Amino acid sequence: MKTFKIEGGHQLKGSIQPQGAKNEALQILCAVLLSSEKITLHNVPNIIDINKLITLLGKLGVKIEKLKHGTYTFQANEVNLPYLESEAFKEDGRALRGSIMIVGPLLARFGKGYIPKPGGDKIGRRRLDTHFEGFIKLGATFRYNREDYFYGVEAKELKGTYMLLDEASVTGTANIVMAAVLATGTTTIYNAACEPYLQQLCNMLNRMGAKISGVGSNMLSITGVKQLKGTTHTMLPDMIEIGSWIGLAAMTKSELTIKNVSWDNLGQIPDVFRRLGITIERKDDDMYIPSHTNGYEVQNYIDGSILTVSDAPWPGFTPDLLSIILVIATQARGSILVHQKMFESRLFFVDKLIDMGAKIILCDPHRANVIGHDFKSTLKATTMTSPDIRAGISLLIAALSAKGTSVIHNIEQIDRGYENIDQRLKAIGAKIERI
Repeated sequence: MKTFKIEGGHQLKGSIQPQGAKNEALQILCAVLLSSEKITLHNVPNIIDINKLITLLGKLGVKIEKLKHGTYTFQANEVNLPYLESEAFKEDGRALRGSIMIVGPLLARFGKGYIPKPGGDKIGRRRLDTHFEGFIKLGATFRYNREDYFYGVEAKELKGTYMLLDEASVTGTANIVMAAVLATGTTTIYNAACEPYLQQLCNMLNRMGAKISGVGSNMLSITGVKQLKGTTHTMLPDMIEIGSWIGLAAMTKSELTIKNVSWDNLGQIPDVFRRLGITIERKDDDMYIPSHTNGYEVQNYIDGSILTVSDAPWPGFTPDLLSIILVIATQARGSILVHQKMFESRLFFVDKLIDMGAKIILCDPHRANVIGHDFKSTLKATTMTSPDIRAGISLLIAALSAKGTSVIHNIEQIDRGYENIDQRLKAIGAKIERI
């Protein structure tokens, strides 16, 4: 188990470039299975979860060539279908939750798709019903082996249909879209996810020859085609990383510039941080955060009631940034209520912040009331363990703001979602060491 040793209490300064979007890359990488032609991808993040999926694709027979940092070519013209029913696949596929999205492309192109129960963050129950109900409505037969938690769908032909998703699942929508692009007839998906990364997937598929309309809305119409061709695609910058760097700047009273943030795809993210009193300036496509020497003050609602920050499907605020909001609030002037609606275990890391001196009341598994210190009492260094990606980066930000030397164990969780983070932080003045 690897560890970060962090000497906190230092102001940082400089600029930082966000990596390619992890959640987009997971979808796009699975989509390479839809065509036998070569697909070139740019801005692919070099992180554990993405590298695991690339390795999985290689074992599936996809020809992979790394052209340079962040740029790869993929060609799925000789897919190794027997691997899907091997013991090795059951082990490899279980290690990554994003592997669920290979099922839609495999089902569409080869008539069958299998996956072991995927892993990922331990942040609560994340069901797969939306994915498989969509495949069944397209005409697939579903089977599930309870003994080894192995899922399978098979179909001689997928046929377009109308479906109303039970939830606006991003990965569920992506999986069903990838199955429907090669189905016979027209598929209509209502209550579809519409976040930028899903839009990126749809736009890429359209460049490959798919016929998808309604992109960016919650109703997608997909007219199936016989086959898809190759293309070139570039990932957006990771909006979760951008939000993390905003939080880092605020908590360490640092002056930071976040480069090439793709403002038009950030949705409510800048405005939610501004409600906590953080100054964010737009400079072309860069984001500038000045040093908050005098701290930052929470903006309550116009009737004076306490600010509540909660998550919701896009264009609502992403649940992946609520842990960052919670950490920032520990040093704000004022109080907020954080309401994590989607995952029941994501707030359990607050006990570590309480150990550091934060004033947080965990109301229940979904809600936490944070009373800000206004920097009158800084967080104290401690030793802690990262439970998942987002809690891990939040604890890292807390450690960088705290006085003294903190230790964070299990940093592999952070490495799953953040590329080369210690070196990038050192470049802007952080005192961090990987042990």
